[in-house]
Amino acid sequence: MDNELPEKKKGNPHSFLGGLVLGAFLSGLVFAAVYTARNGLAFINTHSTETSTYGKSVLSTDTFQKIKTLEEVIKEYYYGDEITSKGLQDGIYKGMVAALGDPYSEYYTKEELEETLNSNKGISYGIGAYISLDQEMDMAMISGVMEDTPAEEAGLREGDIIYKVDGEETFGLSLSAVVSLVKGPENTTVHLTIYRENEPDFLEIDVTRGKRIETETVDSGMLEGTDNIGYLRIREFDGVTVDQFNEAMAELRANDMKGLVLDLRSNPGGDLTAVVDIARRLLPEGLIVYTEDKAGKRSEYTCDGEYEIDIPMVVLVNEYSASASEILSGAIKDYNKGTLIGTTTYGKGIVQRIIRLDDGTAVKLTVSAYFTPSGKNIHGIGIEPDIELEYDYEAYEKDGTDNQVEKAIEVLEGKIS
Repeated sequence: MDNELPEKKKGNPHSFLGGLVLGAFLSGLVFAAVYTARNGLAFINTHSTETSTYGKSVLSTDTFQKIKTLEEVIKEYYYGDEITSKGLQDGIYKGMVAALGDPYSEYYTKEELEETLNSNKGISYGIGAYISLDQEMDMAMISGVMEDTPAEEAGLREGDIIYKVDGEETFGLSLSAVVSLVKGPENTTVHLTIYRENEPDFLEIDVTRGKRIETETVDSGMLEGTDNIGYLRIREFDGVTVDQFNEAMAELRANDMKGLVLDLRSNPGGDLTAVVDIARRLLPEGLIVYTEDKAGKRSEYTCDGEYEIDIPMVVLVNEYSASASEILSGAIKDYNKGTLIGTTTYGKGIVQRIIRLDDGTAVKLTVSAYFTPSGKNIHGIGIEPDIELEYDYEAYEKDGTDNQVEKAIEVLEGKIS
């Protein structure tokens, strides 16, 4: 039936501390680096019929002939919007990467690459909302709304499932594809069909796109009514996050912070370098994380312990805490530097790399797996919290109470005293 969705599980996290939104970021991926492949599609040997990974090359005479035949059939019979040669070419490249069956591997056009790299720098375009994937429903989700943005003015909320964008269903689309649909020129309108839990029907919401927004990835403050407990939320890990984290920690320290609530709920990850740099401001001397590629090559990221945190810490996590946030929470748990509270994390223990091509396009591929300091790979498993506690959605809706933060305060006050 049209406009039918599977049941969505309850207990989505919501905000605390004066309406802070528990957002996430549109990528949710750990990027090791950005590389360039020389001479166009140089990683494909068009003259060889054998490769070391998948047997015969896909670039054969039969392949070229079939592509030519399909092009002629489309040109003669296809009834629909006009298709350009570039559109068909991009479709071929995207289809080749899609054949890997890996939701994290993707082909980028020039425009898509620019958007992706900007997002990793903390620059956002469009409606002012964080977009990530709901793993259970395999659809895009509003995972955070920035203050004073078109998304907030239109009434979008964290946890909203984006069912359609301008009438196009999003089920099965990649995250980048959904983001591209939502974004557009400033002052134009995008129509979103939203599934919201506990609403009897779909919501039809028009949002006027805004201008470029520099993302605030860190929220912080002292929690009122506590024994000098600080609160620091990291929404994502990208190019601006490390400086924002350092500034927030300096301010909390200046306010005589005696305990810290580090909130990683709904943080889907981001840049590997950023999370490693932040881990170096919290962990003792030793290994932070290591990666292994398919050849068994190991890369280690370590900490000298110079800035090891010397106060009690609680880390809040949930089922949308993924990738880089799992690197940080996993290392904190392995070193027993903080108590994890919440629900089991997403379970993304693999690393992607963007490989640039000479024509300005790129391919993002899963290139390795990462492991916590104790050697655990959490891919498909997640990290279990020390204290399992479901988010009380009804309590928040009733009076703004965040039961997970309240539990964190209880744990920290016990350690401080």
